Amino acid sequence: MKKSLLIISILFALQSCKSDRKNTEKQAYSRWVGDIAQNEQIDDVNFKVCHGDSQILQYFNLGQGPVYAGEKSSILNTFKSKYETLPDSDQNGFIRLRFIVNCEGKTGRFRVLQSDENFEEIEFDKKIVNQLVAITKGIENWEIFYRQDNPIDYYMYLIFKIKDGQLTEILP
Repeated sequence: MKKSLLIISILFALQSCKSDRKNTEKQAYSRWVGDIAQNEQIDDVNFKVCHGDSQILQYFNLGQGPVYAGEKSSILNTFKSKYETLPDSDQNGFIRLRFIVNCEGKTGRFRVLQSDENFEEIEFDKKIVNQLVAITKGIENWEIFYRQDNPIDYYMYLIFKIKDGQLTEILP
């Protein structure tokens, strides 16, 4: 009897491992955490990366912050002049906007992450988020980066600190 229970247990364990393996084999993993795959439903179909998704460099590969003509002060001035604080807003936290700058200096594949001041996920008023995305999409002076004299595609991000609905800081 003990021998039969042992055999049944082993067969059950092998079957469980076999089904787990099938599930993981079907999953497609990103090359790196944070890679932004093209999504036909939300992304501009005209935006193209120049060298394929596997060649997009992460911001930490660049060794710099935002690469924008006029540097960070130009980005700050752009947002200060265009961002409109919502009246009577009590929303506080961070809005992180990630996107790709292609080898032509054009941007696409925008993704938004939102959190409160304790980095717990929240949802900001769409008017705040939409205007930050629109202003960022309107920036046309992203620098073209080169590796071995060839222009590259790279990920970029901006983090907006919001206090009472007002844009108080842009990081990095």
